[in-house]
Amino acid sequence: MMSAAEAAKRAAEHVTAMTGRSAEGVVGMERAGEGWRVTVEVVETHRIPDSADILAVYETEVDEDGDLVAFRRARRYNRGRVERD
Repeated sequence: MMSAAEAAKRAAEHVTAMTGRSAEGVVGMERAGEGWRVTVEVVETHRIPDSADILAVYETEVDEDGDLVAFRRARRYNRGRVERD
C-alpha cells in the first residue's frame, strides 16, 4: 500500500502534468478505498504583488499504484482572500 507522503507527491506530479502549472502544495488528503483523495493547491495566474495571485484547488484521487483516477478543479480564489466558516 502506498504511503500518504508518496500519494501526496504523486498527486502533485499529476496536477502539474495535467495543468502545466507547478503545484504550490498539498492542502488535504484522506483515504479513498484502496487509494487516496488528495487536494492540491496551484498558482494559476502569477501577479505582482504575489498577494494578488489567482490560486486554484484541485481534487484528485490516486489508486494504490499512484496512478491518477480522478481530477477536477474545485475552486479558484485570490491568494489574499480569507475564507470564513
